[in-house]
Amino acid sequence: MSLTDLAVLVVVVAATAVGGLRWLRVCQREHYLPGRATVIARLWFTRSAEDATGVLVSAALALVALVPFSRAWLAAVLAAALGALVPRGLSVRGRTSALAWTGRLRRLAIGWAVVVLAIGALLWLLIGVRATALVAVTVPFTVDLAAAVMGAVEKRLSAPFVAKAQQRLSRVRPTVVAITGSYGKTSTKGYVAHVLGGARSVVASPASFNNRLGLSRAVNDALVDGTEVFVAEMGTYGPGEIRELCGLFPPDIAAITTIGEAHLERMRSTDVILAAKSEITERARAVVLPVDEPGLAALAERCREQGKRVVTCTVAGADADVRVDLVAATATVPGPDGPVELDLGEGVAHGVNLAIALGIATVLDVDPAALRPRLAALPRAAHRAEVQRTAEGLTVVDDTYNANPVGARAALVESAAIVGDEGRLVLVTPGMVELGPVQRERNAALGTEAAVLGAHVVIVGRTNRAALLEGVRAGGGTYDVVDRREQGVAVATRVAGPKGVILYENDLPDHYP
Repeated sequence: MSLTDLAVLVVVVAATAVGGLRWLRVCQREHYLPGRATVIARLWFTRSAEDATGVLVSAALALVALVPFSRAWLAAVLAAALGALVPRGLSVRGRTSALAWTGRLRRLAIGWAVVVLAIGALLWLLIGVRATALVAVTVPFTVDLAAAVMGAVEKRLSAPFVAKAQQRLSRVRPTVVAITGSYGKTSTKGYVAHVLGGARSVVASPASFNNRLGLSRAVNDALVDGTEVFVAEMGTYGPGEIRELCGLFPPDIAAITTIGEAHLERMRSTDVILAAKSEITERARAVVLPVDEPGLAALAERCREQGKRVVTCTVAGADADVRVDLVAATATVPGPDGPVELDLGEGVAHGVNLAIALGIATVLDVDPAALRPRLAALPRAAHRAEVQRTAEGLTVVDDTYNANPVGARAALVESAAIVGDEGRLVLVTPGMVELGPVQRERNAALGTEAAVLGAHVVIVGRTNRAALLEGVRAGGGTYDVVDRREQGVAVATRVAGPKGVILYENDLPDHYP
């Protein structure tokens, strides 16, 4: 090997290693889903002209290096070096989400290294060492390829852990309540655990543990003898996933919170989302569904035709078994002698979530009298429209875990309603993601709504900057633009004043631009 070839190899290896660490962190933050590193890469390169130019030049140089001429080695070196520099701002360590060397990430890193070495060796043999520069400029693609391969490996490795959870579930034999929906799953799960807590021994899957391994961990760690109800939140990124979860953890009662636009980026239409979420009803003997949505009302009818017990819910005054009226602060549930009206306490963020929880209590034949004291103070999921007030009088609404148009608008309206005469409403947001073809439209609408409500909008990052700016300007509002949330906090505190209201809506991790 010549010194020139050695120089090319050293630069390519170093550049590929730097890129690998960055995009492995992205893959980890995106739950190891194949294809997501490429999606995030495209997001970075479409939000910055400088980064887009850098990656195009890097790719062009790598292609030029394939042509045999005296300076091809220099083109390869420049391509690899530039590939390691872009996108700017995507760090190896991360500010909000550090790279965590878990067992799974180590295995993925080894798998990725094997993929890169195989591709690099093939390019070297066919063209020459200068061709290996292509490896350095295609790291997101090779990370995704490794994630696809290692996904099957991880499934085999985790099989004993999942089997242990199934065995424990079979031994304890609780009533399994499965909850899914485009959003509201975690809040509904919290309501279910709370309202049933006075009458049943309940274990709920923690946080957002809503996939195969998360539910297995919840069962293995928390399900003990005597547990009467296990509440399982079930998430999905595509058709078939909930059906698999229900095969592993068969639900007795199934509920769907709502069908919305979350994950449109992956599933492309609300019809596909409805079909994917509806899989949760297939094995259940009873289902609880809000019938204010036509798609879920039709699903309720199909479930009845299949002989399942169906409990319907409404927050819009429809004819249903369970009715929640947030204006009157009451809920109506079936009782042994007819409908029973219950008074609601504070803390009801979204009525449909509570209606579903009460519907599940109805299926379990919980006496309405036992529900009354549970409704006096309902829990609110962490970082989901949590309201905090400082000693100086500033109100902070933490809705950083919210990422859907309906929830964002509800939090915005709720925040606007508590602004007094001495302060101002400030919205701090990077916007909403994973909305596919409607993402720009929905973020623009959020900006316009905020402007109409008199909010000053602090736009964080570049992911949805153009759409939010378009919306705020259309509504005649005021705004600031910052790169990071920490900068937005300082701006928001200054603009809101000591008696104002600051709404933190969504909080994208720093692997987003």
